[in-house]
Order: sequence, then structure tokens, then C-alpha cells
Amino acid sequence: MPRFLVGDELGNIKSVGYNPTSQEESKTTLKILHDGTVTGRTKGIQKLALNAGEKTLLSAAHANGAVSIFSLNEDDQLELLQEWKETRIKSDQSFIGLAASGSSVFSCTTNGALLMSTLKDDNSGVSHNLAALPSRLCDWRLSHDQRTFAYGGDEVEVSLWDTERAFARPSESSAKGAPVNGSKKRKQSDTLFPGEVWRAKNVPNDFLGLRQPVHNTCLTYLSPSTSTSQQHLLAGTRLGDMRRYDTRAGRRPVAVFKGVGKVGGVKTVEKGFSEHEAFISDNGSNVYAVDLRNGSISYGYKGLSGTAISLAASPTYLASASIDRYIRIHSVVQLPDKVGQHLDKKGTVLERVFMTTVPTVVVWDQEQDTVPVNEDEQEGEDVWEGMKNAEEGDEKA
Repeated sequence: MPRFLVGDELGNIKSVGYNPTSQEESKTTLKILHDGTVTGRTKGIQKLALNAGEKTLLSAAHANGAVSIFSLNEDDQLELLQEWKETRIKSDQSFIGLAASGSSVFSCTTNGALLMSTLKDDNSGVSHNLAALPSRLCDWRLSHDQRTFAYGGDEVEVSLWDTERAFARPSESSAKGAPVNGSKKRKQSDTLFPGEVWRAKNVPNDFLGLRQPVHNTCLTYLSPSTSTSQQHLLAGTRLGDMRRYDTRAGRRPVAVFKGVGKVGGVKTVEKGFSEHEAFISDNGSNVYAVDLRNGSISYGYKGLSGTAISLAASPTYLASASIDRYIRIHSVVQLPDKVGQHLDKKGTVLERVFMTTVPTVVVWDQEQDTVPVNEDEQEGEDVWEGMKNAEEGDEKA
């Protein structure tokens, strides 16, 4: 059964499960995994990151600058293992990135405070490594293999970094040849920081010859890559455009999809599980599935009455967290084989769950995502298996 984990404005963490084969009126189940009001933490949750391994660990970044690591016990409740504070964050700043890998948690704030925190084997403590990035950031993402990370922001171009070099000491980073394209004779905007391996270049001036502002609001990795210097990235802008980057093809976007975010620009973007599929929301009440082959909107979801501030994709469903206090479960439709081919059906809102408080972030719980087995089908399979066993016994006799 697909399950999504949700953080809210009061510091609560809840799970929303969806069972498409349920005979009940509602096919969703809502459960509180962590009550933030009981622990006295009145600051909301800004980011969640799930690390699915031998032991499921969930990390949460709070509006008061705290970062927590929880383990999920046998009773399906979260137990706090460790918590620390990012001391470099100010009251008017926030977390814009959180990722977990193994026993390490990466967090990044709008003012560029990057932190790698590693949990000890016996959970008795945490060690920290600090790094500094540019300020005015809007989004930060870690690659699937944790070898690189990317960010973008307000007058901050999309940038790709080597994770190991980013946390290396200045002398070690310099010894590895950074900045790569740096030169005292080059403009400062073209000089890479130590640990930075690629930086985007702004699109050409408009038809009046005026510089176009850089307003990156969100970004995501598009496809896994084992190379630190070869990545495919997708960024959304305040103007509503989507920009696709191939770091091997130069610094400017290989494609610009105009006006995808209809109202107030692109709010958030998530890569779907199909090859050419991405999901975006804008600052109105729109959530779209986008075909990355040509940037067209394949379909949109109807019935939303608030901005979707967070999206979480699974192989079969999409979840959205909106400021109207609803978590919605959406169907996902396979994109056509050919670009521009008509879709026989569109994605729809399957279920919605009222959360009583404003949900701030939603993530897919891949550890709990199992396909429910239909009892009638299972009974038929058991009978068929019994018949095969009987036939084999007759042959031996």
C-alpha cells in the first residue's frame, strides 16, 4: 500500500496511506507518527528526508533551526535518536534542502549554511562537517549517489558541486585543482568556487537587449549519473519557465519551456518515475504533469483550491501538500510513446485527506509501499498452484 509521510506547521509528522482495493468509503488512512505539540516543539517542519536501509531513519528540519533524526519502531511510531541546531541560520531564514544517505544527514539553508551530520553507530552522538555556499538560495538537492549536489536561487545561477570537495578543508580543495575554470583575468561570475564543478549561464538578453533576471525557485535531478561533471538538471523560475540543463552541453539551458507555471511562477518540481515525466506546481492552485521531450503540459489535476507547496512522486501515485490543509493522492498516467500523441485519459485526484493543520512537506515512504494482494486473485493462484503440484505427483507415480 503506498504511503506518504507528512510534516506540518506545528511540528507533527503523520503518515497517509492509500489502499486502492479498500472497500471502505475512504481509501486513505491517517496516522500520527510524532506529536510535535507534546514535545513542546511549536516550530513547524520545513523539510523531511527518509533514509530507507536496514533501519528506517527519518530526518526533519524545523523552522527554529533544529534538525532531528528519528527511527521507526515496531509500533509504527517515531523515536527521537538525536537532535541538533544549525547555529548559522537566522530567524528570517529557512531550510531549503534536506537529504539522508546512510548514517549522514545533509541540510542547507537559504543563507547557504550547508551541514553534513553523521550519526554514530551506537546512536550516541553526531559529528558535523560545515561548508558555506552563496546566500539567497531557494532550493538544494543531493544526487542519488550523494557524489554531487545542486542549488539555485534569487540571482544565483544553477550550480553543480562535488560533495566531497565541498566539505574538504581549503588547502585540500585547492590541491584538487579548484576553481576549475577560475582565473584572475576572468569575471568573478565565471570563477568557480572550490568544490564547484559547473555553473549555469544566464539566458541571452531579451528582444530589447535587457538582461533577464535570474530567479530560480526550484530544481531537481532528472537522471542518475555516475559522473560528477555530467548531470541533467531541471529548474523552475519565478517567470513560470522550466529550464533544462545538460552540463556536458555547455552552461546555458539546452531547452527552455516557457510559461509552464501559469500563476506566480513555478513553486516546486519533482521528477516522475517515467523517463520523460516531471510534475510541477505553481503559486496558484495548479499541478501539472509535464512531458520533458517538448515541455508541454500533458495533463493537469482539477479540484485543487490551494497552492501545492510540496509534491512527492511514487511509481504509481503522486501526493501533494497544499495550503488549504489537504493532502491529495493523484493518479499518474503513462506518457505516450510519441511526442504530442493524444492521451486517452488524464490524471485525477483520487482521494484527499483533511489535515486540520497546514501540511508543509510530503515525502514518499518507499519502505512501506507494497502492492496489496486481492484475496480472490490469491485464492485462484493457490488453486492453480495446487493443480500443478497434483499433476507433477501423477507423473512421478
